[in-house]
Amino acid sequence: MRRAPKNNDVTRSLADLVEYVARGIVDHPDAVQVTSSADRSTVFLELRVSPEDMGRMIGREGRLANALRVLLRIAASRSRRRVVLDIAEAQRPG
Repeated sequence: MRRAPKNNDVTRSLADLVEYVARGIVDHPDAVQVTSSADRSTVFLELRVSPEDMGRMIGREGRLANALRVLLRIAASRSRRRVVLDIAEAQRPG
């Protein structure tokens, strides 16, 4: 019987996946920030991108955001976790 990975490992790998994909899509990859938290069965991820990249990250009719959520759901299912992804604008300095 296969053991599920530890919660911290799963959270870190899912956050790394979101960051990798987002940096490849946006025009301002330095502005990409991913924060994460988790409880027993759910991983919460918050992706922050520059305001100029919000439309690019969400995609037409939310297709890109939904595709990223599906990818995360598949990656998290191996460890029997649920993933919640929130996409927000990064804070502007000043």
